[in-house]
Amino acid sequence: MIATRAKRAHAQERIATSVLRIAAGFVVFAMALLLLYLAGEGLKLFVIDRFPVWEFLFSPVYEPDTHPGAAVFIVGSLSVTLFAICFGGPFGIAVGVFLSELAPPRMAQILKPAIDVMVGIPSVVYGWIGLQLLVPFIRNTTNSPGFGLLAAGIVLSIMILPTVITLSEDAFRSLSPTLKEGSLALGATRWQTILRVLLPSASSGLTVALILGIARAIGETLAVQLVIGNATQLPRGLLNPTATMPTEIVQDLGGATQGSMLEHALFSMAFLLLLIAMSLILIVRFALRKRA
Repeated sequence: MIATRAKRAHAQERIATSVLRIAAGFVVFAMALLLLYLAGEGLKLFVIDRFPVWEFLFSPVYEPDTHPGAAVFIVGSLSVTLFAICFGGPFGIAVGVFLSELAPPRMAQILKPAIDVMVGIPSVVYGWIGLQLLVPFIRNTTNSPGFGLLAAGIVLSIMILPTVITLSEDAFRSLSPTLKEGSLALGATRWQTILRVLLPSASSGLTVALILGIARAIGETLAVQLVIGNATQLPRGLLNPTATMPTEIVQDLGGATQGSMLEHALFSMAFLLLLIAMSLILIVRFALRKRA
């Protein structure tokens, strides 16, 4: 009887292990197919159309059928992402410090569900609110078109807050309590403990939070498209309209002729975005390994 139960348990374990291996293999296979497909389509611009890689990356001239330089969209993507992480990153870390170290338990119980709700709000809602409220406010305040890096950066800053706040709070809560207790026992104040002990100790986790916030921001499409202006020009200031790689892909892909240089250029932008996202994930893994 016992031997029969042991055999059944071993059989169930083998089945479960096989199912998990198949699931893991499917994920790896799907990611490999996606990477190969985008690489194959994206490299056609350089192999079939013989467009120089240097011109694609650094030329600000964007003529879809003859000279699809992507510098405008690369600079736009990097600029709006940099603005969002510089504005939303410190704010998100500050809220993470507040929730983990300063907030009363009842207030934390209220704020955490509110932050979780922000994660579930569709990006089009953020973009629509920015279009209806933020863009007119910037237009009336600065006597500018209203569309541009400033509006897109503020919208993205709000969108990355849940990611940065949650991961920052987890980074602080994962620290050993002895760090805080030892600092307070030596006579340090609460703020000295936070600034000089907890923040440096949680630096790896905070780095992960910021990097994932960057990954969230650089690939955002619809919310940015509604407020950035979608102008094919290099941004010369926060109030100037411009475009990003995701917004340009969405805007032009539907009208691109199959096999045309424009379609190849858009696939090249998509492949470049994938490479950036993969690079950020590798940096996250490195930061987590350093933290461990």
